[in-house]
Amino acid sequence: MSGDDTLVIALAKGRILTESLSLLSHAGIEPVEYPQGSRKLILDTALAQVRLVIVRAADVPTYVEYGGADAGVTGKDVLLEYGGQGLYEPLDLGIARCRLMVAGRPGANVAARRARVATKYVNITRRYFAGQGRQVELIKLYGSMELAPLVGLADFIVDLVDTGNTLKANGLAPIEHIVDVSSRLVVNRAAMKTKHRLIKPFLERMRRAVAASHRPAAAAPNTAR
Repeated sequence: MSGDDTLVIALAKGRILTESLSLLSHAGIEPVEYPQGSRKLILDTALAQVRLVIVRAADVPTYVEYGGADAGVTGKDVLLEYGGQGLYEPLDLGIARCRLMVAGRPGANVAARRARVATKYVNITRRYFAGQGRQVELIKLYGSMELAPLVGLADFIVDLVDTGNTLKANGLAPIEHIVDVSSRLVVNRAAMKTKHRLIKPFLERMRRAVAASHRPAAAAPNTAR
């Protein structure tokens, strides 16, 4: 699908899709059809040489590393869990910011005993506790993490935390900070060479779009008399 004259960008479904599309728009890349109103998974854009593919966030690194896409947007949490070596990560997009945290009942001591920890981030969690010399039993879940401590399945969870309201509503609290997370732009390492004439200007446009999105708004002129 990805010819030498086409740049294919993989975008993650879910909450970061809208922000990713906004940044791409500022970089001059507009889909002909927006994903929210289409069942298509491959979208043409106003630029004939650029296409978008819509995939699960966890699959973005795989598509990019193995050449199904030349570039992609996904969270740093996904990249840390994936651990692929065939990816170049040139840009922090600064969107979908949150934190990866250990959470549990307020005041619980993670180091008190060999704890059971439920998470979908098994690799990150294993590295985190191993780096601190602590042994834990890992339980892999794919959703509803907050339920695990409530029903006795696990003592703690490792999950993304934004406002913390979901934890609080379920009687839990963040306990330890693992890593700050935001969405990153990743590029296939081989494509950096074979499609340099397409990727280099794309990266420059994205850098300008990110810089513009973080620029403070100009103050309104004071016209009061």
